[in-house]
Amino acid sequence: MKALHFTGHFASVALIALFATACTTPPEDPEALAEYEEINDPLEPTNRNFFAFNRGLDTVLFKPLAKAYVLLPKPVRDSIHNSDNNVKAPVNLANDLLQGELERAATVLGRFLINTTIGVGGMFDVAAHVGLERHNEDFGQTLAVWGAPTGPYIVIPILGPSSPRAIVGTITDSFLDPLTYVFDNQGAELEYWLIRGGVEGIDERARVLDVLDDIEESSLDFYATVRSLYRQRREAEVRNGEEGAEVPGPSFMSNVDDFPSVDRASLVQ
Repeated sequence: MKALHFTGHFASVALIALFATACTTPPEDPEALAEYEEINDPLEPTNRNFFAFNRGLDTVLFKPLAKAYVLLPKPVRDSIHNSDNNVKAPVNLANDLLQGELERAATVLGRFLINTTIGVGGMFDVAAHVGLERHNEDFGQTLAVWGAPTGPYIVIPILGPSSPRAIVGTITDSFLDPLTYVFDNQGAELEYWLIRGGVEGIDERARVLDVLDDIEESSLDFYATVRSLYRQRREAEVRNGEEGAEVPGPSFMSNVDDFPSVDRASLVQ
């Protein structure tokens, strides 16, 4: 486990260092400078290259896998989705407590107990039927609540949109996940994260097949649209806003159909 976490830390630091060498020079014109600072994407040339790489990978790998995945019966796909959400409960609980959100923490704990038992290991979201709605928390959101700035926009190969704050949050969440230690004791931590990440990515990509195509077709600058969507989603999550948003890993954007706080019309460049 230590080796894997060290690799994660090293990769993140190396990636940020690489981006730092590719920063664009801020414009001198006051209006252009104000826009540059508002966009907060000083690594845009490199980010666009990685964005293009991710789109290519999505076209040849993730999208075809997602199309095959949707051929499974809906109850099967829902069970996979529900089980994945149930596995995230300990991390959600830890971050709710770190943010002082005791009521939300109680909801997470109640959902976990109900869905793990009556819901057959989380395959069925029984808790939602008794008024305990799902929400997601991560350490990146906790850092935001604590006042940490998000930092510049970053596109990570394969993983998609992120920020320095989100990267730190993702690494920290791996330490908060009890299953990390369970599989580490069995010598299968790497396999666990690869399988879990793959299943999550395909499931979430399958949930935005149509909406992603629609937004891409209607956007003059798909990169800028995705950047805006990502930031709106993260801001809403920090505010404990719309909790139904899906976050596809390889698809590099959120499910805006399930995210009514996003003004889709304003994103069409």
